[in-house]
Amino acid sequence: MEAELSPPPGGLQLASVAILDKALIAAADHAARYWTSADPGPLRPGTEAHTRAVAHMFRETFNPYKPTVIDWPHLDVEARERLISLPIWDIAVQTEGKARIRMLAYAHSLADPLWRESIELNGWEEGRHKMVLANLVAAYGITLEPEPPYPPPQNTEWAYLVTGFSECIDSFFAFGLFALAERSGFFPPELVETFEPVMQEECRHILLFANWLAWHRRTITWWRRPWFEVKVAAAWLFLGWERIGLARGMDDGQDGRGKPQDNNFTVTGSKAVTDGDVSIPDLLTLCLAENDRRFAGYDTRLRRPTTMPALARLALRFMGRKQPIPSGTAS
Repeated sequence: MEAELSPPPGGLQLASVAILDKALIAAADHAARYWTSADPGPLRPGTEAHTRAVAHMFRETFNPYKPTVIDWPHLDVEARERLISLPIWDIAVQTEGKARIRMLAYAHSLADPLWRESIELNGWEEGRHKMVLANLVAAYGITLEPEPPYPPPQNTEWAYLVTGFSECIDSFFAFGLFALAERSGFFPPELVETFEPVMQEECRHILLFANWLAWHRRTITWWRRPWFEVKVAAAWLFLGWERIGLARGMDDGQDGRGKPQDNNFTVTGSKAVTDGDVSIPDLLTLCLAENDRRFAGYDTRLRRPTTMPALARLALRFMGRKQPIPSGTAS
């Protein structure tokens, strides 16, 4: 039986793919990728114009496709085995579950109605991603371990910071890995087409987070600002330790019942989605190109996540790679 998904907040409507024609689906997909504010002039964080623009962007780029009725494509035995072999499914489902509750908890703590509505919708979309993954593993017979509970965080701002920065890291690499999987044929075209809207939705999520961060820094009271910046630095240190520690085997990689799971797959997973060797410079170059491509359709006056692209460009400079944008990026 298909799981039901409650309507998103803010009066937005879901649309069942089964009853829409291809033109309407294509229009919704286009609207989710391209948006420009009608307001003239700069959109400075902390101003009403910026807050209004971000809220309109997130609402108007909402894609009302309904993942619970996705017609998952048939996979041949080899393609299905490749999909099942990825060590990410328990972690992916649990990550979306935690992100949902953390974002909803933080949204409900906000007084500003526009930011509250936007982040609440972001949390709802995380729940939709979790449902997409749950339906995928059910469709292809991937066995998941029982999910842990997802208690609301006690420190909602810290939880939102860690979740937002984590998504910025993971999405940057996921954009490149997704393109790599498409090029290599690891994912058949039908599965790429099915998952593409979810990847673009992640782009919207970190665009919202980057603009929230800029807004929060401008509007927070001066005596709270130093402590907030300490929390930002602590969040990056925590995530850096987590990923470096996992990559070096400091974590046992078990989900509690002996099933290996790769929490760091977005950083280390290039070999798993292609038969050929992909160098670190090539992967970083592809991630940069895909990151730029996915953000290109949104108003350039809005803030973008900058830390991961800046670190990637710095790394490429040390590696002697002068041209970070490759030809033939995935469309």
